[in-house]
Amino acid sequence: MDNGYDRPDLEGRPFFFCGIGGSGMLPLAQIAHGFGHEIAGSDRSRDQGRTPEKFAWLADNGFALHPQDGSGITSPDQILIASAAVEDTVPEVKRAKELGCLRMSRAELLSSFFNDAGYSIAVGGTSGKSTVTGMISWILSQVQHDPTVMNGAVMKNFADADNPFASARVGNPRVFVSEVDESDGSIALYRPTIGVLLNVSLDHKSIEELRILFGDYLASSGCAVINFDNAEARGLAGRASQSVSFGIENTDAEIMVDPDTIEQEALEIRAAVLDNRSREAFPLVLPMPGMHNLSNALAAIAAVSAAGIGIDKAVLALRTFGGLARRFDVVGKTESGITVIDDFGHNPEKCAATLRTLKSTPGRVIAFFQPHGYGPLRQMGDELAETFATELGPDDLTVMCDPVYYGGTVDRSQGSERIIDLITSQGGSAEHIAERADSGKRIAEIAQPGDRIVVMGARDDTLSEFARSIFEAIG
Repeated sequence: MDNGYDRPDLEGRPFFFCGIGGSGMLPLAQIAHGFGHEIAGSDRSRDQGRTPEKFAWLADNGFALHPQDGSGITSPDQILIASAAVEDTVPEVKRAKELGCLRMSRAELLSSFFNDAGYSIAVGGTSGKSTVTGMISWILSQVQHDPTVMNGAVMKNFADADNPFASARVGNPRVFVSEVDESDGSIALYRPTIGVLLNVSLDHKSIEELRILFGDYLASSGCAVINFDNAEARGLAGRASQSVSFGIENTDAEIMVDPDTIEQEALEIRAAVLDNRSREAFPLVLPMPGMHNLSNALAAIAAVSAAGIGIDKAVLALRTFGGLARRFDVVGKTESGITVIDDFGHNPEKCAATLRTLKSTPGRVIAFFQPHGYGPLRQMGDELAETFATELGPDDLTVMCDPVYYGGTVDRSQGSERIIDLITSQGGSAEHIAERADSGKRIAEIAQPGDRIVVMGARDDTLSEFARSIFEAIG
């Protein structure tokens, strides 16, 4: 099936991944390797000595690693897999051009594998993609469908000592589940059997651009699964030729919950799932907290229902869903009752969902936030400030360090200070501490019994280490 560009013949071709350790590249490299391709790669983080255990695992598992100096590009048969953001001055790109190597983006390679599958489920939306992808994959694996899975976060159910970096699962190449990204427009490349749309909200693009991208995505899906609680997503339902709807708040959704049965606890949520098509009810016990995760579960249940899997089997599988790394991931709880949580929240909607979950149970919240770039901070800084100012109370605190910066020509004239000023001007309590390490020391100094400390941010694997360091300093 055509996916919008001339796809090369990939059979037997070796791949070179530029930035192989990245959250998007690593799982794709695992899948390509599992499908029988020879894989090599380089990564600036490896050259800088960051996350050495990840690169040691790659080297031990058949991935040839090279310095990011172009030395790994040795044959015109190699296909260079590189993000569109990778500049022509990067040695791998220069060397690939010299040898005449084909270059593909991550999305082009992923969509080629995905569209070649006989049955495919895509998960799109601004927030919740990784969690729902993990949920769908766990359900499918529990009913013996052996899916191949591409995710943006480590799925705890599939992680073990042999593969601690299980953001991918290599299974049957004919059954493929993947989250799909709208931020670079690459969602247009996918032709899913089932296309899930979780929500449409501000992140990397304007709402007008997102409406076009997600509308086209629904139109290209065999069956669309749509969140009726999200007005923007619901407004695009007319683009789908066939659909299944879900929602917590909207009683006209096909898959919903009985609101009187919802029970929230610190680390769990329960509800009766209703299938309005058959008028049946199914008990759901989800071992992760928050109304947003209840909505995520409904999305997964609706998706597998569209694939012909019974809701009874889906809710049973979700009882043992282990969650994802850095998605409300509890690092630990001290004897004095201080809890440290590692979380991927990086846009207004993701941050709001995490903060609401924390505020649904008693205790002060100290929210640390590391912006994932100067560009995104300019794009959604006002909305981020409003989120922290309105979701947190007068006794809570937001601590923000400077944005992630790995070099380049990006405009750094507007940083975290502006966001802190916006939060405080709206009545929130917030501090800007430029260096992340100093932020950690400050948080450890002020932590009190009963506090919940959440470390939030994206595009930086060392945030998990930072969260652990805070816990160790307190504990």
